[in-house]
Amino acid sequence: MANLCHRKHSFAVCNGSAALELAVKAIGIGTGDEVIMPTFTIISCALAVIRAGATPIYVDADPQTWNMKVEDIEPLITERTKAIMAVHIYGITVDMDPLLEISKKYDLKVIEDAAEVIGQTYKGKPCGSFGDISTFSFYPNKHITTGEGGMVLTDDPEIAERCKSMRNLCFGKADRFVHQELGWNFRMSNLQAAVGVAQLERLPQTMEKKREIGRMYHQHLEGCESFTLPLTQTDYCENIYWVFGIVSKDHKKDAKWWMKDLAKKGIGTRPFFYPMHLQPCNQISEKTLNKDPLNHSEKLAKYGFYLPSGVTLTPAQILHICKNIHEI
Repeated sequence: MANLCHRKHSFAVCNGSAALELAVKAIGIGTGDEVIMPTFTIISCALAVIRAGATPIYVDADPQTWNMKVEDIEPLITERTKAIMAVHIYGITVDMDPLLEISKKYDLKVIEDAAEVIGQTYKGKPCGSFGDISTFSFYPNKHITTGEGGMVLTDDPEIAERCKSMRNLCFGKADRFVHQELGWNFRMSNLQAAVGVAQLERLPQTMEKKREIGRMYHQHLEGCESFTLPLTQTDYCENIYWVFGIVSKDHKKDAKWWMKDLAKKGIGTRPFFYPMHLQPCNQISEKTLNKDPLNHSEKLAKYGFYLPSGVTLTPAQILHICKNIHEI
């Protein structure tokens, strides 16, 4: 993965959530700090910040790309802000250039969560290569899987040394069982690593298959006025379709309505992320200091869901799914 992402250092860990926790601590985030991040994301991102003693400051989603609105970041920066967490969503990348400009202007660290875009590029540069530290997940539904697993990557030798130590219980260098700092047992097993190496060799075929699935869905759902389909590309990337998400335009038929009807026809679906600022777990929702409306994320959560998109999906199955959508 280090070679794929043009990184100097990489550390395999037991899962993607562990990768995020390790990344947050490795760059020195702690009590009293603030980290600007998307509200429309998986809960692991917020947990990593909160468990470090810091506060997540949530940014709304862009209604077109579904990624964090980079233009909303700068007004949220305070003297407590220490980092920005960029999370690429569903196969389209965050617009990284303006985000990196903001981080440079205010001397902020950047954590890049590239779990959903393995193999993707931003302006020709591989995802996982941006910022001070980047993370991957190798959960079963990712483009590379080790059953469970993750990875942390960086170019900074000091950050790399902290990752190496903290993922392995911070064993002492001179006296192994004398610990100067608290760490975790986040190591990946050799068996998982072997699976990952084999998966990495198949990444080009996996990426092409996912894009083929995306093209077929677009072909069969084009003209369907009930949904907004995902972007095929932006100025800086071509969609890699980690999942194929659709958003209902009919506000009388939310995602739950569509998912229930499709389930009756034997078609499985999954809901979009539920925004962090709305989580009933108040450690997540009440931690943020940002009280601005986050309307786009709320709409995506209410009306968005994704269709089957595993690599074993056949053209006939995709046609069957789309036919049933048109008939509902």
